[in-house]
Amino acid sequence: MPGTSARRRRGPTTPLRHDGRDYLTTAQVCRMLGVKPQTVYAYVSRGQLTSGRIDGVRGSVFLVDDVEALTRRSVSRPPAGMVERIRTHITLIDDDHLYYRGQDATALTAACDFEQVTELLWDVRPERGPQLLPDRTFRQIEGLCRAQDRRIDVIRLVVDVLGSRDRFRHENASVDVAARTRDIYANTLRALPLLSDRPVRVNTFAAQLWPRLTHVPANSRRVRVLDAALVLLADHDLSAGTIAARVAASARGSIYSVISAGLGALDGTLHGGATTQAYRFLTAALDDPVGALASYTAAGLPVPGCGHVVYQHRDPRADALFELLESATGGDRAVLGALDGLRPQLARTVGGFMNSDMALAALALRYEMGPDAAETIFALARIAGWVAHALEEYQEPRLRFRPQGVYVGVRP
Repeated sequence: MPGTSARRRRGPTTPLRHDGRDYLTTAQVCRMLGVKPQTVYAYVSRGQLTSGRIDGVRGSVFLVDDVEALTRRSVSRPPAGMVERIRTHITLIDDDHLYYRGQDATALTAACDFEQVTELLWDVRPERGPQLLPDRTFRQIEGLCRAQDRRIDVIRLVVDVLGSRDRFRHENASVDVAARTRDIYANTLRALPLLSDRPVRVNTFAAQLWPRLTHVPANSRRVRVLDAALVLLADHDLSAGTIAARVAASARGSIYSVISAGLGALDGTLHGGATTQAYRFLTAALDDPVGALASYTAAGLPVPGCGHVVYQHRDPRADALFELLESATGGDRAVLGALDGLRPQLARTVGGFMNSDMALAALALRYEMGPDAAETIFALARIAGWVAHALEEYQEPRLRFRPQGVYVGVRP
């Protein structure tokens, strides 16, 4: 009947009790289709899309399949913005909150360690323990690294060496990929030089990493901050490194190639290198917070470690790490004083909040970790997310990242 058809197009009048999986918000539909909200509403009024509501979710929602069908009717090939249409079950960033598979990431820092969160992200647990390279290989890696090299270069070498020795590296079953990633983590720990020979009683990844970042002794509160940093930086939706990793996985690159691709993007000064810029800025702010800030604002430059392209009012990762740093012991507490001196000044500027780059810089500076430590923590954490996205991408059609360029050159 006509009346029934009209009601179906308008969608349900009462909210559905649903977990939101496979539904998109109006903003997400706009990004997928490259249109404004008014156009989406026009599609609904014309019966081309069906809107609905879900209990606990603000605004209208739309089935992913319906939006995909509309996209296929609209274009014959994926447009240049196809990245915005990647389906993922891994990470949600919504209303200045971060969620991993539906769980608040900041809450996970209190309930789980980094290894447990990796298994949550991967949705699989490795079936074997990590396997280490021969001792002579570690001596060779050490010989290739100079004292001034960044620790991220050691990570690169470990990934490349493991990949070159793995004859079955292109097997991409989830349990195999998870086991290989555990190998990468274990061998990276073995390859990074120890800065402290004090025994570490706890066997978590964060506890084992701590003496490879600083000579300051570890204790439970300090390790907890580092573990929380690894958890909170493990994934962040479709950031630059993650896109690079998914492209490599789409071409069915091995997990070693996926991680290498991610590391290549993270190496940029606007991605992983941003933590180093924040470290340098915070170092200058130790003596004069206002003066350090003024040198950037007067020149009209963005302040390192402040604001964010995704978050509007706060970075939940930074807030959680700052709170843990306040309760941690030892180190240079002048770092906390510099942060307190910066906050009221930042509140009056555009993007006036500190982000995770600043939080990592504060952790590194307080505990004498060196300029590249924040970047190292970031890289090791984000490997977990890249692997999770690769596992998703391995289930998608191969080589799907083949967009059509928008040619603006000389016409033939």
